[in-house]
Amino acid sequence: MSNTTPSNQPSHTAPADLPRSLTLLQGTALNMIDMVGIGPFVVLPLVIKTLGGPLFLWAWVLGAVVSLIDAFIWAELGAAFPKAGGSYNFLKISYGEQKWGKLLSFLYVWQTLIQAPLVVASGAIGFAQYASYLMPLDEWQRKAVSGGVVLIIIALLYRKIDSIGKIGLVMWGAVLLTLGWIIIGGLSNARIPLSETLQSMGSVSGGILAAGLGQASVKTIYCYLGYYNVCHLGGEIQRPSRNIPVSMFISIVGIAGLYLLMNLSVVSVVPWQIAQDSQFIVSTFVETLYGAGAARLATVLVLLVAFSSLFAVLLGYSRVPYAAAVDGQFFGIFAKLHPTRQFPYMSLLFLGGLGFVFSLLFRLGDVITAILAMRIVIQFVGQAIGLLLLHRRRKATEFPFRMPLYPLPVVLAIGIWLFIFFSTGLTFMLSGLTVIGLGIITFLISSGVRKQWPFSE
Repeated sequence: MSNTTPSNQPSHTAPADLPRSLTLLQGTALNMIDMVGIGPFVVLPLVIKTLGGPLFLWAWVLGAVVSLIDAFIWAELGAAFPKAGGSYNFLKISYGEQKWGKLLSFLYVWQTLIQAPLVVASGAIGFAQYASYLMPLDEWQRKAVSGGVVLIIIALLYRKIDSIGKIGLVMWGAVLLTLGWIIIGGLSNARIPLSETLQSMGSVSGGILAAGLGQASVKTIYCYLGYYNVCHLGGEIQRPSRNIPVSMFISIVGIAGLYLLMNLSVVSVVPWQIAQDSQFIVSTFVETLYGAGAARLATVLVLLVAFSSLFAVLLGYSRVPYAAAVDGQFFGIFAKLHPTRQFPYMSLLFLGGLGFVFSLLFRLGDVITAILAMRIVIQFVGQAIGLLLLHRRRKATEFPFRMPLYPLPVVLAIGIWLFIFFSTGLTFMLSGLTVIGLGIITFLISSGVRKQWPFSE
């Protein structure tokens, strides 16, 4: 922790110095490439195996519903407080900037130092897994590929935000091209009637469905995460009170439609009994339809999508430690902007470097579950409760965007996130709570040394 306060920071570290260069289209593109990534391509078989047969489609539906409900919370907060750092600012303002808000926002940054590199690592590990379809890779070679991808992403992000927005649009085009090919190719060459798949979805009792839905939804919700990436870039979005909410809802509805169509397309060609054991489901799918040459091309496109997602993920998260440091609540070095390119380069290098290390150490399945378990309590549940507190203290006119049927979406979001948290399993629940506990201890030690709240008024 640093004793540096915002008033003592050099002028070049002020949040206002981040230029508002990202348009609605660029913000939406960065959101969508963040959401897709490698996730749906490696998670699809895992979800089928968890629920069995066509029932896996319900997990994708639930993931979309959870994301849409939670997006109302992000939309209200993002439109009202469009600053770099997203949840860091939301938690600080919601719980009070002088007391509990300090603790909650600190815990969010504390978690970000671990879970953001884990997100980067999950994409890089998935990238290496799919790359092994093109050529057999030993374990050390996979790690070399995953680590190398992270280093390339860091190099690409080491530039001005306006050029990053243009790069994001190109990557978005690759995402749409890949998903479009899968959807059109499968549905136009279906070998298993869709009527059979859809009929099977409704042929199971609610109790049996609920038993496996929570565990499967942990994986599918991971594939939707990123709809709020535009909030982390809030200080760089044009017309934020309008563009932040619109960007999120366009992203969720668009990606949900693409995911469902992609899943229907795949199981219309590859029987679910085979799909559930495939490490390269998209490659297997395309090879079944068009042969090995087309499958290799599809694999290259999947790798490009995964690469694009890592680009958006690291871009958004690099703004979080920066925002906390500018606020005097984190190491002052993270508040530094590049002297000529005006981006938080120290934050980018730290998170990217840790993501590089994690990509060499962990397995994909464990990383996905750990990411969600670590974020739910502070970020998602804490943020939802914080919005309820804000509505008690502030007038409706202070919220440029207002959700319909308030507070029902907030209450639903809290209940669903807690259900998902318990579905991660005892080991991952305890690991998430342990990280929070260590963060509280660190915060108390730091506050005691600096004689700040709760040890001083």
